Amino acid sequence: MKITKEDIDALNSIVKIDITAEDYQDKVETELNNYRKKANIPGFRKGHVPMSLVKKQYGKSVMIDEVNKLLQESLSKFLIEEKLDVLGNPLPKSQENFSWDEENFTFEFELGLAPEFEVDLSPKKAITAYKIIADDKMIDTQINSIREQYGKMITQEEIAESSNITGVFVNEDKEINKKSTFKLEKIKGKTNEKKFLGKKVGDSIKLKSKNLFTDDHMLINTLGISHDEVHDFNEPLTFAIEEITYTELAELNQELFDKVFGENTVKNEEEFRARLKEDAEKQFASQTDQQLLNAVTENLIENTKFDLPAEFLQKWLAVAGEKPMTEEEALEEYNKSEKGLRYQLIEGKLSKDNDIKVSYEDLKDYAKGYIKTQMAQFGNLNPEEKELDDIANRILSNQEEAKRLSDQLMNEKLLNFFKENVKLKTKEVTYEEFIKEVYK
Repeated sequence: MKITKEDIDALNSIVKIDITAEDYQDKVETELNNYRKKANIPGFRKGHVPMSLVKKQYGKSVMIDEVNKLLQESLSKFLIEEKLDVLGNPLPKSQENFSWDEENFTFEFELGLAPEFEVDLSPKKAITAYKIIADDKMIDTQINSIREQYGKMITQEEIAESSNITGVFVNEDKEINKKSTFKLEKIKGKTNEKKFLGKKVGDSIKLKSKNLFTDDHMLINTLGISHDEVHDFNEPLTFAIEEITYTELAELNQELFDKVFGENTVKNEEEFRARLKEDAEKQFASQTDQQLLNAVTENLIENTKFDLPAEFLQKWLAVAGEKPMTEEEALEEYNKSEKGLRYQLIEGKLSKDNDIKVSYEDLKDYAKGYIKTQMAQFGNLNPEEKELDDIANRILSNQEEAKRLSDQLMNEKLLNFFKENVKLKTKEVTYEEFIKEVYK
């Protein structure tokens, strides 16, 4: 057998494999002997079928199978030994006048090769690393929400601006009959608000669904309609009032502090506010980290220039899936996936050059940390190490879950690498400012 490689250009090659009868004949004979031992052919005892008959019946199909096995094994071994970094999979070239009736065969495969490039981690303009600060306004809002959550519900005679209202929305044509509770402050506009103010239990109010709430999406829960219906929904409603209450806010005292954070964890309002601020900013950190990872990724894709074997990749995409694609479909799919492929190559080079990798021990430790966090939410703060090991092993035995955790851990390692090696500028913002700047 002879294998040669012809370079078309820096990104495309042809591998030629010549196979002779000597390369596969022994394996074919061995396989045919196995067939002979097992064959059940009328008129012959099992194991005593003439070889000539076995060859006539099975010889060609066995030969084709053995040649294909040899072909795949040889090609895979060649790619490894030559250290060829290929994209996609080798594509067999069609050959005119090819025949399995011959003894010697020649096969050709097209290869798409990964480009060689360097990654510049020093962008001309520093990338913004946001730090979200929980300001006094946010903490005040959160404290009010906590006081309401632990507050006392008081029955009211009639609807006032502070009321919680429970009742039934009805529209017979749309088969709506839905009991719901909402705050009056969620009603949109003075005209609608006036229809509620002063009303009592047992009263009915005629309403329009359009622009009823400050957020149209409230119609999903209050009326029981689907998300697809919300934006075009414009139907008359009747609302029958069943209950009117207001929330007497909980006192801002040690009893409330203990309910929120545990007994004697915080001892005064100043510590309470500081803890709320700390917890909020920890939660925001995951959001800003993801934004930073996205920003660095986009910057690397934009500023790391290299060519791809585009024509080869389109041909490969056309045949790689369960359903073959047309040229137009393959081109469209390539255009959609090109950006992701570029980042995969960039990430691969960064990982290789800087020894960024996820070992099984890393992954197991990460899984155990994840498990401990989940268990802590249910009050188990000190699980035994054996219990953590058993759960981690069970999770990692699931390939999909193991891949998900591995990807998360790899992203964390890359993020830490970027924080240490990419030119960044830190910018402190409120949450509202962050949303405005990043998602404008």
